[in-house]
Amino acid sequence: MNTTQITDAPPPASQPTEVEQKRAARAATRPGDRIFLGLSRGSGILLLTIMAAIAVFLTWRAVLAIGEDEGNFLTTFEWNTNTDPPVFGIAVLAFGTVVSSIIAMALAVPVAVAIALFLTHYAPRRLSGPIAYVIDLLAAVPSIVYGLWGALVLVPNLTGLYSWLDTYFGWTGILEWSGGAPRSMLTVGILLAIMILPIITNVSREVFKQVPQAHEEAALALGATRWEVVRMAVLPFGRSGVISASMLGLGRALGETMAVATVLSPTFTINASLLDPGGGTFAQNIASKFGEATEFGRDALIASGLVLFVITLLVNGAARAIIARRKEYSGANA
Repeated sequence: MNTTQITDAPPPASQPTEVEQKRAARAATRPGDRIFLGLSRGSGILLLTIMAAIAVFLTWRAVLAIGEDEGNFLTTFEWNTNTDPPVFGIAVLAFGTVVSSIIAMALAVPVAVAIALFLTHYAPRRLSGPIAYVIDLLAAVPSIVYGLWGALVLVPNLTGLYSWLDTYFGWTGILEWSGGAPRSMLTVGILLAIMILPIITNVSREVFKQVPQAHEEAALALGATRWEVVRMAVLPFGRSGVISASMLGLGRALGETMAVATVLSPTFTINASLLDPGGGTFAQNIASKFGEATEFGRDALIASGLVLFVITLLVNGAARAIIARRKEYSGANA
């Protein structure tokens, strides 16, 4: 009689824990990868350290100045740091910075997106290449060159536009012109729009190039026109990129210095009309007053620079929050 011998099965091998898996993966990593990882991590930490050092320095010098200010730093319409006691505030500077940047963005973003769409989906290859090259060159032009062009060419030729706006829209009060030199917030906004146009165009163009070809072919197969393809496939995919490009342009508009100082005639007053001289920006005020300022005056200017620093951080943070909250902005989910 045959008997079957039953033996116990060997116990299953224990699975490595997550920590052990990470250690094994780290041990298997090549030395070059470990060096690159360390350099990347160190670069990120160094960047955060530099940002924190800038914030600490600006805050320290700003506290010294604001503590001696006899006016309200946020609401005073005056900048006198050489008087005793000193009286200064950023109300006019904040107004000029925000208004000029809004005008620049309103003029530049639609035109930049239209140019990017034309270059990627409408223009023939032999035409889109040279136009893109010229736009790239415009992004490399120094600010002072734009400022000189604005003072010598743009300002003298805006008289007709200002007169037309005053004739037909002067009743609004916002576009009323008293007849002086066209060195106002509108002029600054137009100049800033020209300066940030290449940045927004280049980034938007690169984003539109990344639209999956399958999306466009599917829309065309369903009978969509060229514009419907752009509206339903290209723009939703590239929306986050356009927002990022706009924030880059806004960052330059907020911090532009020499070009604004060249074309603007600041009077440190807030005018309801965008066509009359008045106002100023943070960067322009710092550039024009820093050379002749006293030690305390420099601290006051640094305090205004701290406000610009905070505004820039808030703008970029808001843009990141918008993109993160709306998943449909991401091209990966398109």
